[in-house]
Amino acid sequence: MVATLLASAPEVQQIAAEIKEMKIRGAGEIARSAVQALLITAKTSKANTTDELIRDLDATAKLLLNTRPTAVSLPNGIRYVMHRITSASRDGSVENLRAVAVNSAEDFIANSRLAIKKIGEIGSKRIVDGDKILTHCNSSAALEIMKQAWKQGKKFEVTATETRPRLQGRLTAKELGDVGIPVRMILDDAARFFMNRIDKVLVGADAITANGALVNKIGTSLIALAAHEARTRVFVAAETYKFSPETMIGELIEIEDRDPSEVIAPDDLKRMQNTTVRNPAFDVTPPEYLDLIITEKGIIPPQAAVLMIQEQYGSFSSEELGQYHVVHLLEQE
Repeated sequence: MVATLLASAPEVQQIAAEIKEMKIRGAGEIARSAVQALLITAKTSKANTTDELIRDLDATAKLLLNTRPTAVSLPNGIRYVMHRITSASRDGSVENLRAVAVNSAEDFIANSRLAIKKIGEIGSKRIVDGDKILTHCNSSAALEIMKQAWKQGKKFEVTATETRPRLQGRLTAKELGDVGIPVRMILDDAARFFMNRIDKVLVGADAITANGALVNKIGTSLIALAAHEARTRVFVAAETYKFSPETMIGELIEIEDRDPSEVIAPDDLKRMQNTTVRNPAFDVTPPEYLDLIITEKGIIPPQAAVLMIQEQYGSFSSEELGQYHVVHLLEQE
């Protein structure tokens, strides 16, 4: 079948593998890479009819959907492109449909990057001279807020968690330090120890649910809990395509369990009798522990997340919402 062959094309397979293996990281970059795979498929497909082209694109979409289940940005990016393709397929030639696919993919990628810049502009207004900010993991949107505030001449310092087990916080520390921002890096476990010295917590998002809960890197919920206890405000930087429309119709977000070898070397684990390792990549922070969500469309309280989803996805049918998402299962212990 053409679709199966095309989904196996080396460039598409490489993108899928790099997303799955976390060589491509961050919800925004995952979404852009997934849409780039659709773009490659549209350009290289040998389809002679619109139905064949849609089958090729659908095969690529399904390949990508099975890579990182928690990253809502991935199915939302795919949905953005596929919705436009489906709408355009009712009439027109295969070449016209190919052009729609290419243009839709390019639009999503450009808008995704622009969203980060706009979040930086909006969020930087919330940073003032003398702020002590704590951040967790490696969020492009959160980083952009801090970088733009620094460029505006505001002087502040950042505490960055190391973010185990994959140490993304080291990337954050380097990126902020390279532009001159003073950074203190700490162990994840030390967040509560330092929280009384923190003015604001600023994190990114892998997903926002309809009730305003935040799905983000494991450890975020404990940091938000410590901030709540210390009466420290928690800000979330999130592009609108990270809001999950499925959660409006009762779906829950799957929390990805990653390989135990990220936590402990297999040989070391073998020497530990009757011991297993769990390695959830994300956790869920309740909306009551969040103060603001900073999006490219403005700042909203967590309770307004449902309105953002309705505005963003109101034109999609329930069938379209269900077609391009992974089966969701929320695990909390």
